[in-house]
Parts: sequence; structure tokens; C-alpha cells
Amino acid sequence: QVQLVESGGGLVQAGGSLRLSCAASGAGFSINVMAWYRQAPGKQRELVARIIGGGNTNYADSVKGRFTISRDNAKNTVYLQMSSLKPEDTAVYYCNVLLLNVNYWGKGTLVTVSS
Repeated sequence: QVQLVESGGGLVQAGGSLRLSCAASGAGFSINVMAWYRQAPGKQRELVARIIGGGNTNYADSVKGRFTISRDNAKNTVYLQMSSLKPEDTAVYYCNVLLLNVNYWGKGTLVTVSS
């Protein structure tokens, strides 16, 4: 059973930065697809960024140029560096991994950006 533990959320002023981390355990081998999603109050969960295997990445248009996803394969850990944060980035951020066609989710970490 894969377990995901997120950390790094919190309260930050607009224009500030935060770094989220997600450590995956129990996979047994390297995870190919790791991603971050977010869900704002009253909205659907949306993909923020995804990183695949050797490092191919894709981002939501709303975060391009501000967020960077990276990973440490040896630690099965994925990171999300968030810069130039805006109030509309306020949401619960969820770590996601796809392993053997099964999606696993973390419990989420709250990011609040004040104006």
C-alpha cells in the first residue's frame, strides 16, 4: 500500500513563496508519474503540475512560470516550488502518484495566500 505524506503548506502573503514536499512509501519500486493537484473552496480538484519518469513536466496554464515541480527518485519524493503566489492559489494541495494504473492520494496540505 502506497502512502503519501505531504508537508510545507501554510500561510503566505501574495508575492511570497512556499515549497511543498511529498514523500511516497510502500511502493516497492520507483514511481513513474508524480503530480500535484489542488482544490479551492467550491471548485473541482485540478491538476497543477505533473512530472513523469525522466523529468518531463507539464503545468496548468495558471501556474506556468511561477511553479516548478521536481523529484528525487532515490527518495520517491516530489516537490512543488511555488513562487509569486497569488490569492487565487489558495487551496488544499494534494500529492498524487500513479502506480500500476492505480491513483494514490495524500491527505492534502493547505496553502493560504493573503492579499
